[in-house]
Amino acid sequence: MTAFGRPRRHYRVADSTNERARELAAAGAPSGTVVTAASQIAGRGRRGRRWVAPAGTALLYSAILRDLDRGHGLLPLAAPVAVCEAIDSVAPARCAIKWPNDVWIDERKVAGILIEARIPDWAVIGVGVNVAVPPEALPTDLRWPATSVGDGVGVEELRAALDAALGRWVEAPREAVVEAFAERDALRGRAVSWEDGGARSGTAAGTDSEGNLVVVLPGGGRAVLGAGEVSLVVG
Repeated sequence: MTAFGRPRRHYRVADSTNERARELAAAGAPSGTVVTAASQIAGRGRRGRRWVAPAGTALLYSAILRDLDRGHGLLPLAAPVAVCEAIDSVAPARCAIKWPNDVWIDERKVAGILIEARIPDWAVIGVGVNVAVPPEALPTDLRWPATSVGDGVGVEELRAALDAALGRWVEAPREAVVEAFAERDALRGRAVSWEDGGARSGTAAGTDSEGNLVVVLPGGGRAVLGAGEVSLVVG
């Protein structure tokens, strides 16, 4: 099992923990290396969206995993499962996952994951968690409202929990990852929409064994989404 957080490099201010981790990975940093920052000025999520929070109020975390093989093919599912488990272990919460990379508490976004890789050499697992972000500082440009872990949880407490949870899940059997993701799937059975050369919609039917989102279409057919974003259809 990979022991994450050994070594760890912490910055008072960083442009992006993922950028710093990518540089370390390219230079040969060992698997399990973690980069954290109290604040970052160029943090980003999927599609270049920024992740900004006041200093010391969010867990800004990037972990290096080396020597990837087929067993790591479900890393995009395993990472959010680990984030959920870590949050649940330190707070009275039951996190859910909005495919592919958002973690929710009560249908409000509390965390996001961005995985970047140079296969088969390494992957960088970037995680941003709102731990104690004041409500007025939460981003307003998200597709879904944001929230924080709260309940007096500290950033370092959550970091230690995430180190342990990632160690368990990045090497977990594929079947266990798929099952754990399904138990936390926030979209299954709900109407969703996405863009694919035009607006499309259907009912989310969970993920397949490769981590793709399966959607049942209005006419009875199925769409399999391997990447991209989907939105809940409200109303």
